[in-house]
Order: sequence, then C-alpha cells, then structure tokens
Amino acid sequence: MKKLLPVILALVGLSAGVGGGFVMRPEAEAAAPVHGDAVDGEEHGAQEVGAAREHAPAVDAHSTGGEAHAASPYDYVKLNNQFVVPILRDTRVTSLVVLSIDLEVESGQSETVYRYEPKLRDSFLTVLFDHANAGGFDGAFTSSGAMTILRNALNESGHKVLGDIIHDVLITNIVRQDV
Repeated sequence: MKKLLPVILALVGLSAGVGGGFVMRPEAEAAAPVHGDAVDGEEHGAQEVGAAREHAPAVDAHSTGGEAHAASPYDYVKLNNQFVVPILRDTRVTSLVVLSIDLEVESGQSETVYRYEPKLRDSFLTVLFDHANAGGFDGAFTSSGAMTILRNALNESGHKVLGDIIHDVLITNIVRQDV
C-alpha cells in the first residue's frame, strides 16, 4: 500500500490538472474575418484568428483613409546585460543597485542601438555612478521624483550617443541589496 499511494496521488493530481485545464481553457472567438486573414479565399479557424489578434500590434483607425496602422512608431530594445552600481560609504561598498534598462527607439533602429551598445552602456554607467555618488540611491530611491531625475539624466546621456533615435529610457527592473 505504501508504494501504491504515491502513484494514486500522482494520477489524481494529473487528472485534476487536466480537468482544470479543460474547464479553464479560453473560449474560441467567432471566426470573423480580419483584414489579411484569408488565404486563397479560405478563412482561418477561430483559434488562429484569436492567436493572430493576441500577437498583433495595437491599431489606430484615425488615419484619413480609414485604414488601420500601428499605434506606436517605436521599437523597444532591451539592453543585453543589467547595470550594477556599487554604493560607497567611506570607501567601502555598502550596497549594490542592479538595474535593467530598455530603450524606446524609432522603428527600425534596433540594430543601431546594438551597434552602439558599448558606448551607450559606458555613458549610462557614468550617469548611474554620478547618481549614486550624489545619494540618488539612498532612502526612498524609487519615489516618482527620484526616478524621474534618473530617467531624464539617462535620456539626455542616450541622446548624446544616439541622437534623436532614442525616444525614452525605460527602467524595467531596479533593486538595491545592502551588503
């Protein structure tokens, strides 16, 4: 019986998971044709249309011709590695701040960002170190005002490297770890 109990529990758990997945699956959308969804006169199934809508960019139908176009003329580029900034007190590292930064750039300029990434990272690290040395990561460093100051400084630094390609700097993750 001791050997049979784990097998029974595993089967009950598996059955409950499959049953829950079956009950909770999303409803199929009506197979209404979407512009560009027909292939050789045949319409895609409801699931394919739903999947296409989930991955399609948001559209805006305010153009004069009535046709929809992409709502955002920007691409989002995630810089490859996180930024690690040491916080020093009396020449000792007391904390580390780790940030992830994404850039909102003009559409089609992602390769340019990656080509200039070393120079961009150097420029951003200079800003981050200056911000840390000025006490920008002390106290409530994630307050709206403090984050706005940091974002504006990073944005200005990014413009010096890439010009008007950069529209905005997005801080997607930030954490401070005391050592």
